[in-house]
Amino acid sequence: MRRPLQSPALVNAFYDSLRPEQRETAQAMHRAILAAVPHLRPEVKWGNLCFMNENDNLMAIVLFKANAHLQVFNGIMLVGEFPELEGSGKGMRHIKSRYRQPVNEQLVRELALASLQAHAVQQARHAARWG
Repeated sequence: MRRPLQSPALVNAFYDSLRPEQRETAQAMHRAILAAVPHLRPEVKWGNLCFMNENDNLMAIVLFKANAHLQVFNGIMLVGEFPELEGSGKGMRHIKSRYRQPVNEQLVRELALASLQAHAVQQARHAARWG
């Protein structure tokens, strides 16, 4: 099923609704993600900025009162390589960035690439299993 493409205006409206310190942190994360994986498509989902690989959620920027989380939807596959990832549960993991402190853009870029690679492995396994 095809989804209509979101307009860049919706992403801009998302940023316009943020406090200045939230905006700076989210935009630094956004730039780092797209620097590593430029074909990811930003979409506003569930009030957060998600990054899509075709029709699959790969990452999301989730903003809280004191910090921003970069959620990695397939983070469970990356915990061994990235001990910075926090969280528990079935699959999602995250890193935190405090507002008014520099974002570790190198870590964000590395996570974006590793998440995309893990997603490709996951897709290949699924295709091999289900044809």
